[in-house]
Amino acid sequence: MQPAKLPQSPVAWIGVGNMGLPIISHFINAGIDVHIFDINQSNIRLAQTLGAKVYPDLDSLLQNKKYIFTSLPNDQVFLDLATRDKGILELADLNSIYIDTSTVSVGASEKVASHAIKTYIKYVRVALSGNPTVAKAAQLTTIASGDKASYEEILPLLRLVGKTHFYIGDAEQARLMKLVINLMISVSAGMMAEALTLGRSGGLDWQQMLEIMESSAVASPMVKYKTPVLKNRDFTSTMSAIAQTKDIDLILDAGKSHGVPLQITAALRQMYQSLISQGNGDEDYIAIVKQVERAAGLNDKEVP
Repeated sequence: MQPAKLPQSPVAWIGVGNMGLPIISHFINAGIDVHIFDINQSNIRLAQTLGAKVYPDLDSLLQNKKYIFTSLPNDQVFLDLATRDKGILELADLNSIYIDTSTVSVGASEKVASHAIKTYIKYVRVALSGNPTVAKAAQLTTIASGDKASYEEILPLLRLVGKTHFYIGDAEQARLMKLVINLMISVSAGMMAEALTLGRSGGLDWQQMLEIMESSAVASPMVKYKTPVLKNRDFTSTMSAIAQTKDIDLILDAGKSHGVPLQITAALRQMYQSLISQGNGDEDYIAIVKQVERAAGLNDKEVP
């Protein structure tokens, strides 16, 4: 069977942040016209350098657009843009496909799904597993749920950003799966922080510990990705501690909804709150190592 062809119509993209920019660059490099809307002027300028066309408002952006993507920071912005008067679902052309890639709660996504049915807009949830560096390398894993025919229609676009793709159901399954993955990422970061602090307190060499970790049985892709930056004590954000804490809150809410006690995750939430309170909220989430080091009485800047 011949693979599906890339769509010929322009793609609308709303919310051009750290993940959106590398994704739209892959679209543009494949010959797709990408039209964007964002309120962040810095993001707009970066998107323009890639070749995206900028629109001043949603109304003009969404005219004659079959494929509408969003990448938004939280439930509130997602719900507002999608469901308000003169929002995405009201302005979109009949039978457009709305593809949201944000990390949001199941409940918020259900509200958007209900609104999409009323406006006759097809709705696909696409969870992205990876970070901006992974997105830039076109190595994202996508996990989708929603209208299956629409998913199959957009799959050629998703193949531009990664090689591994899952369709897991017709409703909110992708939302929950993203939270499951983010739970493991969060706990892995806390695990690395405690393990490294224990080793450092006992006199193990920092660089050698990390070399052994990335060669050992615990060397998941996440561990391998974080060991090089930890060797250099580089906490430049790929996903900030504040953003990670937002995701942890969504995870804990999901646990409460499903009656699952997430005790490790709850403890980690307190650790991240301490990190943010200490002024490190804008650093990468792996900066949780600093919080554990401080709790152990170690200097978090001078590592032998």
